[in-house]
Amino acid sequence: MTKHNGSKPEVQERIGVYVCHCGTNIAGTVDVVQVAEWAASRLKTRGVVIARDYKFMCSSLGQELIEKDIKELGLTRVVVAACSPHLHEKTFRTACARAGLNPFLCEMVSIREQVSWVHTDKEAATIKSQAAVSGGVERVIHHEALEPLTVPINPATLVVGGGIAGIQATLEIADAGHHVYMVEREPSIGGHMAQFDKTFPTLDCAACILTPKMVDVGGHPNVTLMTWSEVEKVEGYVGNFSVTVRKKARHVKTEDCTGCGICQEKCPKKVIDEIYEAGLGYRKAIYTPFPQAVPRFPVMDVDNCIYFEKGTCKACEKFCPTNAINFDQQDEIVTLEVGNIILATGYDIFDARRVSNYGYGRLANVFTSLEMERLTNAAGPTNGNIVLRDGKTVPEAVGIIHCVGSRDRNFNNHCSVICCMQSLKFAHMVHERTGAIVYNFYIDMRTPFKDYDEFYQRVMEEGTLFVRGKVAEVTDATRLPGEEGKLIIQVEDTLAGKQRRIPVDMVVLSVGLQPRQDSNETAKLFGISCSANGWFIEKHPKLDPVATMTEGIYIAGCAQGPKDIPASVSQGAAAAARVLGKIEQKEMALEPVRASVIEEKCSGCRICNDLCPFNAITFHEDRMVTEINAALCQGCGTCVAACPAGAIYGTGFNNEQVLAQIEGLLLLNVGDEPVPA
Repeated sequence: MTKHNGSKPEVQERIGVYVCHCGTNIAGTVDVVQVAEWAASRLKTRGVVIARDYKFMCSSLGQELIEKDIKELGLTRVVVAACSPHLHEKTFRTACARAGLNPFLCEMVSIREQVSWVHTDKEAATIKSQAAVSGGVERVIHHEALEPLTVPINPATLVVGGGIAGIQATLEIADAGHHVYMVEREPSIGGHMAQFDKTFPTLDCAACILTPKMVDVGGHPNVTLMTWSEVEKVEGYVGNFSVTVRKKARHVKTEDCTGCGICQEKCPKKVIDEIYEAGLGYRKAIYTPFPQAVPRFPVMDVDNCIYFEKGTCKACEKFCPTNAINFDQQDEIVTLEVGNIILATGYDIFDARRVSNYGYGRLANVFTSLEMERLTNAAGPTNGNIVLRDGKTVPEAVGIIHCVGSRDRNFNNHCSVICCMQSLKFAHMVHERTGAIVYNFYIDMRTPFKDYDEFYQRVMEEGTLFVRGKVAEVTDATRLPGEEGKLIIQVEDTLAGKQRRIPVDMVVLSVGLQPRQDSNETAKLFGISCSANGWFIEKHPKLDPVATMTEGIYIAGCAQGPKDIPASVSQGAAAAARVLGKIEQKEMALEPVRASVIEEKCSGCRICNDLCPFNAITFHEDRMVTEINAALCQGCGTCVAACPAGAIYGTGFNNEQVLAQIEGLLLLNVGDEPVPA
């Protein structure tokens, strides 16, 4: 299968090969010295003039080694065998650029992730590394000197989602002097945090710390607040996005409305509030979600309004002192031009009805954690009194069940992060307001952040009883004396090593966080990706948790995954910092690895048109050819592979380069015998 060196002409390029030990990450499994020596001897006719190994190639000394060889040996190509290009390709390209070599004449070969981390046989791993280096050398011969694409950055930013993460990101950018458009689908900003009473572990009033930020957003001169609105279309690319937003009709003229509340007071139609009050309270057919809502303008629920149902009533219009009601108002379509987008769309809570054995929706006094938040809130339906469904009975015993819908392979395998601390907060509040006996049923207690474990210890000292074990069932079927009229929690106490039946008056299900139900549609709209369980995927889970694979699109808060309020605030600020960095640059250099269409070969078949995950392809009906927007293209190669006419050219990954690398990997460019040094 091997082909002698003599069958291929010698290469004129001068190539340097650098093999990294990466401490023991690579050297523990691969004989890196042997790989470097092999490259120097066997790939000499393929242009290799120097091959070195070094303990940490990414260090400043390792980079200086490459720079020195480029200058002194006149290297025209560089191959670095180290970790994933995803991690350090930029590092070595920059080193080449400093030495005067075009950075795109550098090729990285992954012998950590693709060799040492997946093999235990040192001899086999060494041979595989040699093949990988051979492929890299053969490929780099065909590299082209490329220049980055430069695009201007529009300083305006779009923030989608008005929860605490979106609010923080908005204020950071607006305070820096740049305009922000905030789009929120609900009538008010605030998100889930606006529903809470206290926040752990400090027990701060949620409204007290959230409302000032909401007011700042609503009154900021650099913020255009668009509530009761949704993004419908996103076009363009980093620095130059065109976003279409639908402002849903409030049927209230906001320029005339003073937020006096008379319309709500006079409206005769009451509706169960399934969103803000979690089904425990009522609102009117024209309403603001809560007293501190920003903006203060109400919105009309046309599905429940008597006028829209029967054509009569109009009480709100009759009593409005400023004539701000407009039943004929229509949705408005607005186009925004922005340079960057931050997605802070938040989360949904798990539907506890899916765990039928816990009785939610069937047993009256089983509550969800969100319902408990409203019960404990002074502005809630019970004025902060913790009572049963009858609205007056104070429970004498309360059971709080952790991890409902989380850490469960039947529902969500992930940990929802906040459930343990949320449950501890409820235990404290029940003790404080009712004096009831409180049981916490947990799988594992997770209190890892600042002052969290201290809060756990405080709740234990208050007398909360902790039972370690997954609850099997919540039932009202009595079997033993003392269970009459009670809810029975059937659980295996893993610490005591026995089954227990514990009677309580109230059960609180600490339901987990899960992605928004439309997260996949939202991801497609903005040209990003979701993980298998629906969270938005970041560019790198450790090194770039707020960016996405689409330049100019950032994520923050629970849209990326479950997190608590401090982490959401931090990530909102981090996303804003990334955006501000782009704005300050005024223009941005994009990777030139892009696809392009060879027009004379394009048959106009349009096969590629619907395949692009980044919406970078346009078809010109007049010329019957396809065009690729280089600024939108991310170089994924989907269109290149799909084109039956071979009319799409993938810069940096053309057929010649890929086939040469395959030939090198198969060692078809290496002779049977070592080439004399």
